[in-house]
Amino acid sequence: MVVLLHGFGGCSGVWKDVVEHLDGVFTTIAYDLPGHGLSIDYPNAGSAKTAARAVLADLASRGVERVHLVGHSMGGAVATLAALLEPQRVASLTLLAPGGYGPEINAPLLRRFAAARCPEEIGACLAEMSSPDSVVSEHSVGQLAEMRSRPGQSEKLIEFVTAMTANDRQGVIPRETIASLPMPVMVVWGTDDNVLPYSQAEGLPARFMIHHVLEVGHMLPEETPELVAGIVERMSRRRQKAPASPVGCQS
Repeated sequence: MVVLLHGFGGCSGVWKDVVEHLDGVFTTIAYDLPGHGLSIDYPNAGSAKTAARAVLADLASRGVERVHLVGHSMGGAVATLAALLEPQRVASLTLLAPGGYGPEINAPLLRRFAAARCPEEIGACLAEMSSPDSVVSEHSVGQLAEMRSRPGQSEKLIEFVTAMTANDRQGVIPRETIASLPMPVMVVWGTDDNVLPYSQAEGLPARFMIHHVLEVGHMLPEETPELVAGIVERMSRRRQKAPASPVGCQS
């Protein structure tokens, strides 16, 4: 099973193209993270740790024992924290421009994105988050516009982003904590990322796999869904092959 966690201001629907590429290969669950979409009223929403615990609790309630966990941006921070909290539940971890891997963040852009309500404003923010060569997904724009039309959603996003980007910096998960992750980890970053610089992938544990994607921006699930799906498939095979290694090697 593959679990998909969207970024700040997103919703489960933004994974549509990735899910289509995974269809027939995996069962997928795409969550609306606490405070977003259908989870807008989740109690004490706002922090990545709260979201991580919510995802783990829901998986436990479904009787799901092991998953391939995929997180984008803020969802990458949530995925990382979930894997740290219950590593036995995570078979592999795929992080797409994850939050929390360095202090730098494009706070002004994220604040505009949080406040955007109409399709034109949302589309303009997504275009700025993407590579100049990418076409903004009309499906994602529609999904996000519908989400923000619900009472209280935009106000909640503005509240979240204010806390998340205090002093124009984001909170950081310590590298020594990240290094304790026992499962295979792939970090994917677009070289044209205008939200979180791809240099944040530097200095990660040597056993982590790093994939820099040329001429792609921050919105990896929408800009390059086929690549994302292919990476998830490869990560699942890596997890399955690991027990066959007599010397416990990792790559």
